[in-house]
Amino acid sequence: MSGLRAMMRPHRLFLMALFAGFVIWCALSLRWDWVPKYAPLALEGLWVTILLLISTSVLGFLLAVPLGLAQAVGPWYLSAPARAFCTIIRGTPLLLQIWLLYYGLGSLFPQFPWIRSSELWPYLRQAWPYAVLALTLSYAGYEGEVMRGAFSGVNKGQLEAGRAFGMPRFTIFRRIWLPQAIRNVLPTLGGETILQLKATPLVATITVMEIYAVSSRVRAETFIVYEPLLLLALAYLLIAGLITLLFRRWENRGSANPELPRTRREKNLPLEG
Repeated sequence: MSGLRAMMRPHRLFLMALFAGFVIWCALSLRWDWVPKYAPLALEGLWVTILLLISTSVLGFLLAVPLGLAQAVGPWYLSAPARAFCTIIRGTPLLLQIWLLYYGLGSLFPQFPWIRSSELWPYLRQAWPYAVLALTLSYAGYEGEVMRGAFSGVNKGQLEAGRAFGMPRFTIFRRIWLPQAIRNVLPTLGGETILQLKATPLVATITVMEIYAVSSRVRAETFIVYEPLLLLALAYLLIAGLITLLFRRWENRGSANPELPRTRREKNLPLEG
Protein backbone atom coordinates (compact mmCIF):
# COMPACT_ATOMS: atom_id res chain seq x y z
CA MET A 1 0.00 0.00 0.00
CA SER A 2 2.83 2.39 0.75
CA GLY A 3 4.20 1.91 -2.76
CA LEU A 4 0.77 2.57 -4.26
CA ARG A 5 0.35 5.73 -2.17
CA ALA A 6 3.74 6.94 -3.30
CA MET A 7 2.75 6.39 -6.94
CA MET A 8 -0.51 8.33 -6.43
CA ARG A 9 1.17 11.53 -5.34
CA PRO A 10 0.10 14.54 -7.47
CA HIS A 11 3.49 15.36 -8.95
CA ARG A 12 4.07 11.73 -9.97
CA LEU A 13 0.61 11.50 -11.50
CA PHE A 14 1.37 14.64 -13.47
CA LEU A 15 4.67 13.23 -14.73
CA MET A 16 3.03 9.95 -15.73
CA ALA A 17 0.27 11.80 -17.58
CA LEU A 18 2.87 13.96 -19.32
CA PHE A 19 4.84 10.89 -20.36
CA ALA A 20 1.71 9.12 -21.60
CA GLY A 21 0.78 12.19 -23.64
CA PHE A 22 4.24 12.29 -25.16
CA VAL A 23 4.05 8.60 -26.10
CA ILE A 24 0.63 9.08 -27.73
CA TRP A 25 1.88 12.11 -29.66
CA CYS A 26 4.92 10.17 -30.90
CA ALA A 27 2.75 7.23 -31.96
CA LEU A 28 0.30 9.42 -33.91
CA SER A 29 2.52 12.17 -35.31
CA LEU A 30 5.83 10.50 -36.23
CA ARG A 31 6.72 8.03 -38.95
CA TRP A 32 7.08 4.38 -37.96
CA ASP A 33 6.60 2.63 -41.31
CA TRP A 34 10.33 1.87 -41.46
CA VAL A 35 10.30 -0.22 -38.27
CA PRO A 36 9.29 -3.62 -39.79
CA LYS A 37 12.10 -3.42 -42.34
CA TYR A 38 14.83 -2.61 -39.81
CA ALA A 39 13.48 -4.51 -36.81
CA PRO A 40 15.65 -7.64 -37.35
CA LEU A 41 18.77 -5.50 -37.73
CA ALA A 42 17.82 -3.47 -34.66
CA LEU A 43 17.35 -6.62 -32.55
CA GLU A 44 20.72 -7.89 -33.72
CA GLY A 45 22.33 -4.56 -32.82
CA LEU A 46 20.64 -4.59 -29.41
CA TRP A 47 22.00 -8.08 -28.76
CA VAL A 48 25.51 -6.93 -29.75
CA THR A 49 25.23 -3.99 -27.35
CA ILE A 50 24.11 -6.20 -24.45
CA LEU A 51 26.80 -8.77 -25.22
CA LEU A 52 29.48 -6.08 -25.32
CA LEU A 53 28.26 -4.62 -22.05
CA ILE A 54 28.16 -7.91 -20.16
CA SER A 55 31.40 -9.37 -21.50
CA THR A 56 33.51 -6.24 -21.08
CA SER A 57 32.09 -5.46 -17.62
CA VAL A 58 32.79 -8.98 -16.35
CA LEU A 59 36.26 -9.19 -17.90
CA GLY A 60 37.07 -5.64 -16.81
CA PHE A 61 36.05 -6.34 -13.23
CA LEU A 62 38.12 -9.53 -13.14
CA LEU A 63 41.09 -7.43 -14.22
CA ALA A 64 40.22 -4.58 -11.84
CA VAL A 65 40.42 -6.79 -8.74
CA PRO A 66 44.17 -7.56 -9.07
CA LEU A 67 44.80 -3.98 -10.18
CA GLY A 68 43.13 -2.62 -7.05
CA LEU A 69 44.79 -5.19 -4.82
CA ALA A 70 48.22 -4.43 -6.23
CA GLN A 71 47.76 -0.72 -5.58
CA ALA A 72 46.38 -1.27 -2.07
CA VAL A 73 48.87 -3.73 -0.60
CA GLY A 74 51.20 -4.83 -3.38
CA PRO A 75 54.95 -4.23 -3.52
CA TRP A 76 56.21 -1.32 -5.58
CA TYR A 77 57.01 -3.45 -8.63
CA LEU A 78 53.32 -4.42 -8.79
CA SER A 79 51.69 -1.25 -7.51
CA ALA A 80 53.63 1.10 -9.80
CA PRO A 81 52.58 -0.61 -13.09
CA ALA A 82 49.00 -0.95 -11.84
CA ARG A 83 48.88 2.73 -10.90
CA ALA A 84 50.41 3.72 -14.24
CA PHE A 85 47.87 1.62 -16.15
CA CYS A 86 44.91 3.16 -14.31
CA THR A 87 46.33 6.66 -14.80
CA ILE A 88 46.80 6.18 -18.54
CA ILE A 89 43.35 4.67 -19.05
CA ARG A 90 41.60 7.33 -16.98
CA GLY A 91 43.62 10.16 -18.51
CA THR A 92 43.01 9.41 -22.20
CA PRO A 93 39.72 9.40 -24.14
CA LEU A 94 38.14 6.02 -24.77
CA LEU A 95 37.70 6.85 -28.45
CA LEU A 96 41.45 7.36 -28.74
CA GLN A 97 42.08 3.99 -27.06
CA ILE A 98 39.70 2.25 -29.47
CA TRP A 99 41.36 3.81 -32.49
CA LEU A 100 44.87 3.04 -31.23
CA LEU A 101 43.97 -0.63 -30.81
CA TYR A 102 42.00 -0.99 -34.04
CA TYR A 103 44.10 1.13 -36.39
CA GLY A 104 47.34 0.36 -34.52
CA LEU A 105 47.31 -3.35 -33.77
CA GLY A 106 44.78 -3.97 -36.52
CA SER A 107 47.15 -2.57 -39.14
CA LEU A 108 50.24 -4.14 -37.55
CA PHE A 109 49.08 -7.76 -37.50
CA PRO A 110 48.73 -8.16 -41.31
CA GLN A 111 52.45 -7.42 -41.71
CA PHE A 112 53.37 -10.75 -40.08
CA PRO A 113 52.82 -13.78 -42.37
CA TRP A 114 52.68 -16.19 -39.44
CA ILE A 115 49.71 -14.25 -38.02
CA ARG A 116 47.90 -14.16 -41.36
CA SER A 117 48.30 -17.92 -41.68
CA SER A 118 47.25 -18.68 -38.10
CA GLU A 119 43.80 -19.72 -36.89
CA LEU A 120 43.42 -16.38 -35.09
CA TRP A 121 43.53 -14.31 -38.27
CA PRO A 122 39.80 -14.69 -39.13
CA TYR A 123 39.08 -13.06 -35.75
CA LEU A 124 41.91 -10.51 -35.72
CA ARG A 125 40.80 -9.10 -39.05
CA GLN A 126 37.40 -8.21 -37.58
CA ALA A 127 36.59 -5.14 -35.49
CA TRP A 128 34.81 -6.69 -32.50
CA PRO A 129 37.93 -8.16 -30.74
CA TYR A 130 39.46 -4.68 -30.59
CA ALA A 131 36.17 -3.23 -29.33
CA VAL A 132 35.98 -5.84 -26.57
CA LEU A 133 39.62 -5.28 -25.63
CA ALA A 134 39.29 -1.49 -25.53
CA LEU A 135 36.10 -1.49 -23.46
CA THR A 136 37.50 -4.13 -21.11
CA LEU A 137 40.70 -2.17 -20.47
CA SER A 138 38.71 1.03 -19.99
CA TYR A 139 36.40 -0.57 -17.42
CA ALA A 140 39.36 -2.18 -15.65
CA GLY A 141 41.22 1.13 -15.48
CA TYR A 142 38.37 2.93 -13.76
CA GLU A 143 37.31 0.04 -11.55
CA GLY A 144 40.90 -0.70 -10.58
CA GLU A 145 41.03 2.66 -8.86
CA VAL A 146 37.64 2.03 -7.26
CA MET A 147 38.75 -1.37 -5.96
CA ARG A 148 41.95 0.15 -4.58
CA GLY A 149 39.86 2.36 -2.32
CA ALA A 150 37.51 -0.53 -1.53
CA PHE A 151 40.33 -2.83 -0.40
CA SER A 152 41.92 -0.06 1.65
CA GLY A 153 38.58 0.72 3.32
CA VAL A 154 37.91 -2.76 4.71
CA ASN A 155 38.28 -2.92 8.49
CA LYS A 156 41.72 -4.36 9.26
CA GLY A 157 40.44 -5.87 12.48
CA GLN A 158 38.37 -8.37 10.54
CA LEU A 159 41.41 -9.47 8.56
CA GLU A 160 43.37 -9.88 11.78
CA ALA A 161 40.48 -11.91 13.24
CA GLY A 162 40.65 -14.22 10.25
CA ARG A 163 44.37 -14.70 10.76
CA ALA A 164 43.75 -15.40 14.46
CA PHE A 165 41.37 -18.20 13.47
CA GLY A 166 44.13 -19.71 11.35
CA MET A 167 42.62 -18.92 7.97
CA PRO A 168 45.00 -19.07 5.00
CA ARG A 169 45.59 -15.80 3.16
CA PHE A 170 43.57 -16.82 0.13
CA THR A 171 40.64 -17.85 2.34
CA ILE A 172 40.75 -14.50 4.13
CA PHE A 173 40.78 -12.75 0.78
CA ARG A 174 37.96 -14.87 -0.65
CA ARG A 175 35.64 -14.91 2.38
CA ILE A 176 36.31 -11.58 4.13
CA TRP A 177 38.30 -9.03 2.17
CA LEU A 178 36.88 -9.32 -1.36
CA PRO A 179 33.16 -9.69 -0.39
CA GLN A 180 33.27 -6.67 1.90
CA ALA A 181 35.19 -4.58 -0.63
CA ILE A 182 32.63 -5.38 -3.32
CA ARG A 183 29.72 -4.71 -0.95
CA ASN A 184 31.12 -1.29 -0.09
CA VAL A 185 31.38 -0.18 -3.73
CA LEU A 186 28.27 -1.78 -5.24
CA PRO A 187 26.61 1.62 -5.91
CA THR A 188 29.77 2.80 -7.65
CA LEU A 189 30.00 -0.40 -9.67
CA GLY A 190 26.41 0.07 -10.78
CA GLY A 191 27.10 3.61 -11.91
CA GLU A 192 30.25 2.57 -13.76
CA THR A 193 28.35 -0.22 -15.52
CA ILE A 194 25.79 2.31 -16.76
CA LEU A 195 28.66 4.49 -17.98
CA GLN A 196 30.04 1.42 -19.74
CA LEU A 197 26.69 1.07 -21.50
CA LYS A 198 26.91 4.69 -22.64
CA ALA A 199 30.43 4.05 -23.95
CA THR A 200 29.39 1.21 -26.27
CA PRO A 201 28.27 3.55 -29.13
CA LEU A 202 31.92 4.50 -29.64
CA VAL A 203 32.65 1.09 -31.15
CA ALA A 204 30.43 2.07 -34.08
CA THR A 205 33.37 4.18 -35.27
CA ILE A 206 35.27 0.95 -36.08
CA THR A 207 32.31 -0.64 -37.92
CA VAL A 208 30.88 -2.73 -35.06
CA MET A 209 27.16 -2.97 -35.79
CA GLU A 210 25.61 -2.35 -32.38
CA ILE A 211 22.34 -0.56 -31.68
CA TYR A 212 23.72 2.96 -32.20
CA ALA A 213 25.21 1.96 -35.56
CA VAL A 214 21.83 0.56 -36.59
CA SER A 215 20.19 3.87 -35.69
CA SER A 216 22.76 5.75 -37.77
CA ARG A 217 22.16 3.42 -40.71
CA VAL A 218 18.41 3.99 -40.53
CA ARG A 219 18.94 7.76 -40.56
CA ALA A 220 21.34 7.54 -43.49
CA GLU A 221 19.08 5.34 -45.63
CA THR A 222 15.66 6.82 -44.84
CA PHE A 223 16.54 10.41 -43.87
CA ILE A 224 14.35 9.95 -40.79
CA VAL A 225 16.11 11.56 -37.85
CA TYR A 226 14.03 11.74 -34.68
CA GLU A 227 12.25 8.39 -34.65
CA PRO A 228 15.40 6.19 -34.64
CA LEU A 229 16.95 8.40 -31.96
CA LEU A 230 13.84 8.14 -29.78
CA LEU A 231 13.87 4.35 -29.99
CA LEU A 232 17.61 4.36 -29.31
CA ALA A 233 17.11 6.48 -26.19
CA LEU A 234 14.31 4.15 -25.05
CA ALA A 235 16.57 1.10 -25.46
CA TYR A 236 19.36 2.70 -23.41
CA LEU A 237 16.88 3.79 -20.72
CA LEU A 238 15.48 0.27 -20.39
CA ILE A 239 18.93 -1.33 -20.14
CA ALA A 240 20.11 1.29 -17.65
CA GLY A 241 16.97 0.78 -15.56
CA LEU A 242 17.55 -2.97 -15.53
CA ILE A 243 21.16 -2.45 -14.41
CA THR A 244 19.97 -0.16 -11.61
CA LEU A 245 17.43 -2.71 -10.40
CA LEU A 246 19.94 -5.56 -10.44
CA PHE A 247 22.57 -3.66 -8.47
CA ARG A 248 19.97 -2.37 -6.00
CA ARG A 249 18.81 -5.92 -5.41
CA TRP A 250 22.40 -7.03 -4.82
CA GLU A 251 22.87 -4.17 -2.37
CA ASN A 252 19.76 -5.19 -0.45
CA ARG A 253 20.81 -8.83 -0.35
CA GLY A 254 24.27 -7.88 0.82
CA SER A 255 22.94 -5.69 3.64
CA ALA A 256 20.33 -8.25 4.69
CA ASN A 257 22.63 -11.30 4.59
CA PRO A 258 26.19 -10.19 5.27
CA GLU A 259 28.57 -13.13 4.90
CA LEU A 260 30.85 -12.27 7.78
CA PRO A 261 32.91 -14.87 9.61
CA ARG A 262 31.33 -15.87 12.90
CA THR A 263 33.13 -16.71 16.10
CA ARG A 264 32.64 -19.90 18.11
CA ARG A 265 30.38 -18.06 20.54
CA GLU A 266 28.15 -16.84 17.68
CA LYS A 267 27.95 -20.40 16.34
CA ASN A 268 26.92 -21.64 19.80
CA LEU A 269 29.94 -23.93 19.90
CA PRO A 270 31.83 -24.64 23.10
CA LEU A 271 35.02 -22.67 23.54
CA GLU A 272 38.25 -24.57 23.91
CA GLY A 273 39.79 -24.66 27.33
